[in-house]
Amino acid sequence: MFQLKLHFSLDNNFLPKEMERLLVSFLKASAQKEGQDFYDSLFDKSRSIIKTYTFSYYLPGASFQKERIELAQPGFIMLFSDADLEELIHFYNAFLKMKFISYPVEKNAMTLTWVSMQEMKEIEDSEVVVKMLSPLLVRQHDAQTNRDRYCLYSDTDFSEVLFKNTAYLLEKLNLPYSMEGFSIQPIKGKKVVVPAFGRLLDGNLGIYKLTGRPELLNFLHLAGAGSRCGEGHGKMEVIL
Repeated sequence: MFQLKLHFSLDNNFLPKEMERLLVSFLKASAQKEGQDFYDSLFDKSRSIIKTYTFSYYLPGASFQKERIELAQPGFIMLFSDADLEELIHFYNAFLKMKFISYPVEKNAMTLTWVSMQEMKEIEDSEVVVKMLSPLLVRQHDAQTNRDRYCLYSDTDFSEVLFKNTAYLLEKLNLPYSMEGFSIQPIKGKKVVVPAFGRLLDGNLGIYKLTGRPELLNFLHLAGAGSRCGEGHGKMEVIL
């Protein structure tokens, strides 16, 4: 099991508030560098494509202002993981092709300066304690009203809805992982409001206990948990 660690330098010590939008744009540009077939396999607008990757980012000394994020130094780090190893290798090659190319950001520019592949320890137990590195979005869809509710860790149906989100993902990807015993329990939850492509959504950070079959937990460790993982949500770090 592996993840990629990307280091970026910036021309100026600030970034836009919608970091997820920026990094999804960077992923698309990287995929195009790797080739049109690879890009179409992930971002073809003519069909719905479920992603098996997720990402998070670390912003040193971040101060969140009304219009942008101020940083203590001109740079940041991105962690990227993918449950599809072949796809991860394609992204690795794509990122290498993006190295030292100035990528435009509003009133700024960022440059990928370093990419490394990091080994992740495989989960062997049926219970793990994880820290969310990017907000966990747990989506309850109402088919009658066609509206979404994003559950918080304090909601009584939080674990139940995440179970349904995960079961839906496995069904769409035609993956055989068992959902037996899968649940999530907040240990130290925190509500956050997530700007997501023009919308504000309720998300969850903090520390949680995940229970389930090890092969499922390993999949979620790489692909992300919950909804909208391909937009940089649901990435976790195993801490116990």
